[in-house]
Amino acid sequence: MPKKNQFAIIGLGRFGGSVCKELIKLGHEVLVMDNREHKVNEYANIATHSVVADSTDEKTLKSLGIRNFDYVIVSIGDDIQASILTTLVLKELEISQVWVKAKNDYHHKVLAKIGADMIVHPEKDMGRRIAQQLSDEKVIDYIELSDRYSIVELIATTKLRGKTLIDLDIRAKFGVTILAVKKGEEMDISPMPDTKIDEGDLLIVIGENKDIKRFEDQAM
Repeated sequence: MPKKNQFAIIGLGRFGGSVCKELIKLGHEVLVMDNREHKVNEYANIATHSVVADSTDEKTLKSLGIRNFDYVIVSIGDDIQASILTTLVLKELEISQVWVKAKNDYHHKVLAKIGADMIVHPEKDMGRRIAQQLSDEKVIDYIELSDRYSIVELIATTKLRGKTLIDLDIRAKFGVTILAVKKGEEMDISPMPDTKIDEGDLLIVIGENKDIKRFEDQAM
């Protein structure tokens, strides 16, 4: 069975709440924290533990056993100062994985300087994903890993029908890797070279953006 991690989510806006619900659905333990009582009450019956607290107070975080959590997600909305102070305290407490929602580029730069392990821009990331899907009918989903690398879900066209991965020789020709092939509800992770592609299959591809584009233009 996959390991069940312990997560703490600080800030219960739309993003934090959404992350909480999904993690609980996946079977993880989740502590939620917010300084607004009505927000904590909203998630009291969803999260494993819920608490009304000031996340910038080091003593409070210690008393909650924050060091025992595998990941702490800071999703404080408009209060950039509280977000930065909370992140700083968490890193001083030597939390190994602190993921923080950034409101803007300035916020991102400060978070990076104080040691945030992952910085996310939910609105910007979602905007890019939607733009990718709107601009290309073959793209089902798109996750940007960095400025150069992405994971893209592509739908197989007639051009690929009946071909195996070894026939396509995608890695050698285009420098991208097919992580999985989804046929209907069946997902084949790390598919074998003799895996046959059918029209309509979902190909989950990772690589440099320019190589993924080249693969899509030339092979599909």
